[in-house]
Amino acid sequence: MSAPRSTARRRARGRSRFGAIVALLLVVALASSALVGGWLALGTVQDRGMLGGAVVVPPELRDIVTKAAKRCEAVPVEVFAAQIAAESSWNAQAVSPAGARGIAQFMPAVWEQYGIDANKDGRADIWDPVDAIHSAAELNCLNRRLVREASGNRLRNTLAAYNAGFGSVLKYDGVPPYPETEAYVQRILESAKTIVLFEQTA
Repeated sequence: MSAPRSTARRRARGRSRFGAIVALLLVVALASSALVGGWLALGTVQDRGMLGGAVVVPPELRDIVTKAAKRCEAVPVEVFAAQIAAESSWNAQAVSPAGARGIAQFMPAVWEQYGIDANKDGRADIWDPVDAIHSAAELNCLNRRLVREASGNRLRNTLAAYNAGFGSVLKYDGVPPYPETEAYVQRILESAKTIVLFEQTA
C-alpha cells in the first residue's frame, strides 16, 4: 500500500508544482503587459501635455494648424493649437460622452451649420482633421464677433463660447461659471505658453 500512496503523493506534488508554475507565468505575463501598456500610455500623455509638460503638436498636423489659425488671427496660433489639443488630444476619431466628434469635437448639429470643406474634396467631413481644424478656426472668429459685447477678456470669452456656446457667455456676461468651461479656458491658456508647435532645433 505504501508504493501506490507514494506515487499518488508524487503526482499530487507534481500537479501542484505545475499549477504554481502556470500561475507564476500568468502573473509575469500580466505584469509585463501592464508595464508595457503603462509605458506606452505614459509616453502618450507626456506627448499631449497631460503630466504638466509642454503639449506637443504632432508633426503631421503642424502645417494644418498654422494655416487654419490664419483664418482667425485674433486667436494666436499657440492658443489655437492648445485648444485643439484640449478638445481631443489630437485624436481625429474622438467621440465625447455628449456626442461631440472628431479632432475639434463638433456636435453634429453645430457641424451642419459651421463645418467647411477646407481640403476641397467636395464634402465637409467632421472626421477629417483638415476640415475640422479649419472649421474650428472659423467658429472661433464667429464666436469672437458674437461675444464682443460681453465683459471681460475677449480671448477668454471666445474660448468659453467654443466650449459652452456663445449664448452662455452672453447670459453670464463673460466666461460662464461652469467648472468644465473655466478649467477648459485656463488649461488652454496655460498650455499655450509652452506648446511645441514647430520643430525645435539645438
